[in-house]
Formats: sequence, structure tokens, C-alpha cells
Amino acid sequence: MAILDVEKVVRDFEAMTKDAENVQRETLKLILEENGCAEYLQNLGLNGRTDPESFKACVPLVTHKDLEPYIQRVVDGAFSPILTGKPLTTISLSSGTSQGKPKFLPFNDKLMETTMQIFRTSFAFRDREFPIENGKSLQFIFSGKQTKTKGGLLAGTATTNVYRNPQFRNVMKSMRAPICSPDEVIFSPDFHQSLYCHLLCGLLFREEIQFVSSAFAHSNVLAFRTFEQVWEELCADIREGVLSSRVSFPSLRSAMAKLLKPNPELADLIEKKCLGLSSWYGLIPQLFPNVKYIYGIMTGSMEPYLKKLRHYAGDVPLITADYGASEGWIGVNVNPTLPPESATYAVPPNIGYFEFIPLKENVEEHMQDEVNKSSLSVEPKPVGLTEVKVGEEYEIIVTSVAGLYRYRLGDVVKVMGFHNSTPELKFVCRRNLMLTINIDKNTEKDLQLAVEEATKLVAEEKQEVLDFTSHVDVSTDPGHYVIFWEITGELSDEVLEECCNCLDRSFVDAGYVSSRKVNTIGPLELRILQKGTFQKIIDHYLGLGAALSQFKTPRCVGPANSKVLQILCDNVAKTCFSTVY
Repeated sequence: MAILDVEKVVRDFEAMTKDAENVQRETLKLILEENGCAEYLQNLGLNGRTDPESFKACVPLVTHKDLEPYIQRVVDGAFSPILTGKPLTTISLSSGTSQGKPKFLPFNDKLMETTMQIFRTSFAFRDREFPIENGKSLQFIFSGKQTKTKGGLLAGTATTNVYRNPQFRNVMKSMRAPICSPDEVIFSPDFHQSLYCHLLCGLLFREEIQFVSSAFAHSNVLAFRTFEQVWEELCADIREGVLSSRVSFPSLRSAMAKLLKPNPELADLIEKKCLGLSSWYGLIPQLFPNVKYIYGIMTGSMEPYLKKLRHYAGDVPLITADYGASEGWIGVNVNPTLPPESATYAVPPNIGYFEFIPLKENVEEHMQDEVNKSSLSVEPKPVGLTEVKVGEEYEIIVTSVAGLYRYRLGDVVKVMGFHNSTPELKFVCRRNLMLTINIDKNTEKDLQLAVEEATKLVAEEKQEVLDFTSHVDVSTDPGHYVIFWEITGELSDEVLEECCNCLDRSFVDAGYVSSRKVNTIGPLELRILQKGTFQKIIDHYLGLGAALSQFKTPRCVGPANSKVLQILCDNVAKTCFSTVY
């Protein structure tokens, strides 16, 4: 495997982004030429035309609901070209955390190629700032199983489809930091056993670990929270050279037996490091002295985990990974020295054709449910990739290499600047994830900020909010917001009331405040959950076929997530209502 030429990757990206408009036209042309025979495009009357003007005139904006019948036919085994010129052989499943159940999405070799392009480009820009020497990486990646659909297609989460593709391992090796864990650990059917083995592999190769990563910040935090609980057991494994009985799968035990030999010196060293830490601050560099950075998606719904991850990281930089979705990739992080909260993503103009619906007013004014309706009932006027304006907010429309045409992704982004002639985007929120009862419109970011403010009171009590979510309860009159917290310890009723009041005051949206004052929205309710509730939610999604690598805690649990809401309500330990307003 040849070592990646990072300077060439950067040069190619610079050249491409200097000519973004022409590259976009060429990319659309290639997509339409390769898929022009597909039934979906044939029915729209393009008649072989591949220019953007004809494309926009003939092809409507769509949501997943509009394409669902076509995708279902593919899933059921229709062999004729329906969405793509070449028959699809693989289907991706979204995480399902937003809508309560996974969506079927097309996946093909072209999408895999763009994924590898994103990985290489991102690594090239990171490597210029944080050079990786020959070593290994500790990557907390967990691949779910691929199953067969009714029509015989392979189906798995988007991350599973990537991890099980041979190109993934090859690209990792070309980056001079192959994954320290054997394949059996990545593909284990039990993520608890897999996580334990990932941690053990990292410790065995501690001197060689150059970076620590996971798909999402949540997985990184979960890994080191788990380490706090099992480190003594890990040390015992290393000291004796015998794997813990908690790992029961024969394939895992066999793979780990090849790595694990008695090493009391290493066990003593790790034990000394752990006993010398105060509240586990700086755990990661203590365990892995040559680590350069910690990597993973850290924006959007992952931002709440940054504080804990920084605690574990100490002085080691956090670098947020690239911007994508199960539908495909959007942007690459070419400014890795920026903190995750300030991260922007430059759009590679050759990975898809992009349009943007301008949201002229504040995004909160545009969170109506039209995104869930048929696109035929609305007439937004999108602009092209190079036509967006700095400081403006937009909804993204994607035409992908895998058979999605003018697809409304549902993400709202803000244009922060340009990298040559391609925009640098900052993720703002999902359009359909919000708290609303009356005229109030609070986004996931608003929820995060309210929780951050209230958790300062928890920190004063030497406690920690492990995770959180929310729900709009309209079974009461008036309806009200419900915030769910899982915390590390116990809080007095007085402190809980302070936290509840702080949450209520921290929602500053004008519609919410005015509605609370006239009692058209009732007092906010804070529900404290029993320990392990969010783990039960993870287990629920894993049971549906999701992979831990793709898991995102649902921040607003609605009717579509009835099972998750039931788990939350069944595990309430204490409840408090706000007394403000």
C-alpha cells in the first residue's frame, strides 16, 4: 500500500475549489450521463440534457418521503434502472434517531469513492498541522451486520457499509496510522465486548498510538467513561496475559490471544498512571504519550460531549471530522486547528451537485413542517454552490452520485466564508428537530445552550449531567417542555428546582417567553432519570440494527420515537416543575 501523497491531495483540492462552478457543472453532467437511463429521470423529461438549467426546470425538489416508493422497489429487488443507471447492490440505513426508525438510502461504489476522497482530503489537511509518523491509531469503530433485503441487496448502516469495504482499511494504512484493533474487534456483534477489546488494544500499543478517534464524539466519551469502570480489569488482563471472561465470543478471544502476552511492567505502569490522575483529567495523553489529536464528528448534536472530551484530552487538540449524512458527504474540515465550536466545512465541488434554499429571516422563523410535506406544494428558489452569500443561512439540497436528485437534506447551514470559490459552511441545525407548541420555535442548539447554563448549577454540586434529551408534552393543557437528565449522583430538591427554573429562563425565543407569560405554554418540567437509562436507549437502537458508530442521542423525542419515550418515562426517578413566570 503506497503512502498517501498529502501534498498532491491538497494541490488537487486547491485546484478543484478554484474552479468550483465549472466542476459543479461537470459533476452534474457526469451524474446525469451515468444515470440518464434510470426510470426516475426518464419520467421527468430531461431527454438526455445534462445542463443545470434543464435539470432544475425538469427535476422537482424532493424529500425522502417522495423517493420512498422508488427506493422500496429497489430494496424489494427490482433489477431495472430505477434511480441509477447501474443496479444498486447495497442499501444504507440511517441511524433512525431523528425519525424513530431507519430510512433506506441508496449506496454504491461511487458513494464509496467520494467517502474515501473525503477521508484522504481531511487527513491531508490535518497532516500538515499535526504530522503523523509511522504508528497506529486507536479508532473506536463498531460495524453492525449487513443483512439481505427481500430483493437480495446487502443492507447495513452507512458506517457499516464503509467499514466492511476493503477500500477503508487500505486508505487507513496509506495514512501511516493503521487501526490497532483487529477486524474481529470492529465486526464483533456485541459492542460492549468490542469496546473492551478496543481499549485493551490501545493499551497494548500505547506508545505507537498517534491519534484517537471515533465516528462521533459520543463514542469517544463513552469509551473513556467505560475505561474508568474497567481499567483494573484491563490491567489484570495485561499482567496475566489472559483475556477477561467478560469477552465471550470465540472470534474475539482468538484474535486477542494473538496480541495478549503477560506484561506485568506495562500493567504496573498503567495502574500507576490511573492512580495518579485527579478526576481522570488528561487521561488520554497519560495512556497514550505520543497521541497528536483526538478526532471525530464534534459539531451539531455532538457539541454537548465536548466538555467531557476536553477533560479526558487535557492539552491534546480536539479536531472535528467532516460533514456528512447517511445520504452522502457535504464538506471537509480544511481548518483543523480551529476548535470544534468554530469548525467550518469546505464543499468539494466534485462529490455531488449542491443547491441551497435561502432562509432570509432567522432560521427559527423557518422551521415549519413543510420539509415533511411533498415538495410539490412549495416553490423555494435555490441558488448554486458558488452563488451563496457569506453570513446567510440556507437549507441544503443534494444531488448525489448514488441516485438522489434535488434531495432536501433537512440541514440548515450558515456560510462563513469561501475556500477559493467553494463555500465554507457551519452546521446550524436540523429543520425538523425542534421544540414547538404555540408560536415558540426552539432548535436543538437552543436546547443545548439552555442545558449548558443549567448544568453550571450541577457542577457546583460536584455532579455531572451524563446526557439529556427533551419532549413536548401536549397531553396537558397547556402543553409544556419536558427535559430529561441522567446525572452522576444525587441532587437536593432545592438544587433541582434551581436547575428547572434556569432551564425555563434560558429559552429566550420571543414566542416561548411570551407564551409562558400568558400561560399558553405551561411550566417546564425537569425529569431526572435512573442510572443507565441512556444506555437502554443505545441498546434499543442497536436492537433495531443501528451501529454504535452511527448512534446519536435523539435530542427531541416526538411521537415517532414512541419506544424511546416509553424508555424515558419508565425510568424517571424524580420530577420537578419550574416556578418562573
